[in-house]
Amino acid sequence: MGVEVVLLIGALCAGLWATGVPEVEGGTEDIHRKVSFEYNPGSANASVNLLHVRAVGNGSTIHYVWSTIGVPTVLLIYTESDQTQLHVNWSKLLSSEPDGAIRIEPADRVRYSTALLFTRVFEYRDVNNTADFTGTDIKFFYPPYDLSEFTWENVNTTLNTSSLTACLTGANATDAEGNFRNGSIMFKVSAYEGTGRDLTSPRLLHTANSTKMEFVMSGVHPRGNNSRFALEMVTLEKKVGRKKMRSVRSIDDEYTPSIFEMMELVPDFPNASYAQGYFQWKSVAYGAAKGGRDAALHCQVYEPRSLNETFPYPSIVHAFFGRDLVQEYNIEAFNISFGIAEGDFYDKNSFLGWSALIGYGTPPRDSFSILVICIMAVALGTPLVLLIVGSIVVMVIRSRRRIMVTDYQPVN
Repeated sequence: MGVEVVLLIGALCAGLWATGVPEVEGGTEDIHRKVSFEYNPGSANASVNLLHVRAVGNGSTIHYVWSTIGVPTVLLIYTESDQTQLHVNWSKLLSSEPDGAIRIEPADRVRYSTALLFTRVFEYRDVNNTADFTGTDIKFFYPPYDLSEFTWENVNTTLNTSSLTACLTGANATDAEGNFRNGSIMFKVSAYEGTGRDLTSPRLLHTANSTKMEFVMSGVHPRGNNSRFALEMVTLEKKVGRKKMRSVRSIDDEYTPSIFEMMELVPDFPNASYAQGYFQWKSVAYGAAKGGRDAALHCQVYEPRSLNETFPYPSIVHAFFGRDLVQEYNIEAFNISFGIAEGDFYDKNSFLGWSALIGYGTPPRDSFSILVICIMAVALGTPLVLLIVGSIVVMVIRSRRRIMVTDYQPVN
């Protein structure tokens, strides 16, 4: 019976492990890509930032184009070829009509493309400490920070080809009040050659089909004593489909204690014959650079709203998607606010950090960790072991009683 128990627990562990294998493009296959960084390809102009991240492998290429020309923007372009190249017409890109300035050659190998823009940062006085961004009276809102008006440092000085990281760091160029004298807003970009898990909070699981964006607001002087912040983003998708928000929950919080929810912004294409891009994050930010549970802040996401009537943000999206952007794409804006009711305000540490993945294909899924698998196996197996041991003890006791009765000799 002991062997049977061991086999049962082993089968249980194997079953839980099988359900926990991360999902990636092509099922559970672990894809690897060769990643390269290129700063301002074809230009020696260091006054603007255009960072090209090229990930090649599995017979395909994913191009990520990050830029702070206009608002900070990332283009995601998936091609069914490992030979596709990015071309930039710089004179056109920096002109008033940049349409067609960014292209991928050969163009007929492009299978999917999308963009994500980081447009504004909102600051509001949370006088009742409710962390309710939408329920705040308009009179408690300060003028938003328009990220197209920021001055951005040279990203090439932060580019690290060993760790595959780079930082887009900027400050408000119209900062008459001096709120950015010792502060900045940064978008840290990380690329990956394979599947793994970040060592820093919130320990996001990534694949070679994704990059990570970390939004960091540090040292910025708040304009009030009860300030909280929210980030506005804009996304676009071809009009044959649109983006949808979905929540994915897990019972395993080993890597991010007390956080059980993952949010995903994914395309909703009816009868799609190919994969699309995704934007994925855990519902947590951090109010201190070290991260950790003590500094965790809840993230609240709000439903996308259409911008198809107008698209007021300067960006490199026109350079790639063309002048008919509004006619051919669904353009939507959505907000994420940071903070928890009755929690600390930004001015406690003057820090706010939030991470998300941008990728192509199937979003990675947090699996049951080995620790949780063992705990579940022990929790389910221990009662069975006790039942079997108890049955054996009862059988032994009954057997001994029968022997005692059999050996009994009556006294005449």
